[in-house]
Amino acid sequence: MSIDWAALGQVFGVSLAVTVGFVGVFTLGILGTSRKAQPAEAGPDTTSTTLGAPATAGGAALGPARVGAYACFALCAAAVAYGINLIVA
Repeated sequence: MSIDWAALGQVFGVSLAVTVGFVGVFTLGILGTSRKAQPAEAGPDTTSTTLGAPATAGGAALGPARVGAYACFALCAAAVAYGINLIVA
């Protein structure tokens, strides 16, 4: 019985790199969703503002952290789908 140590080392290295990368991207997604919108600098008249109102008109715009987080989660979902595709095929 002969073990190809070079091939085993390559598999280990690629597996380690992909795992660390996947966990890092998922962590960035978690970090991005946990970011809260920072309130604007309080001016002299803060009594007329509505508490709990969205920072943008209609609340339609997402912050860059939230958009980046969704992109990270989409990348993770694509990696999982690719892995399942490799296993099933």
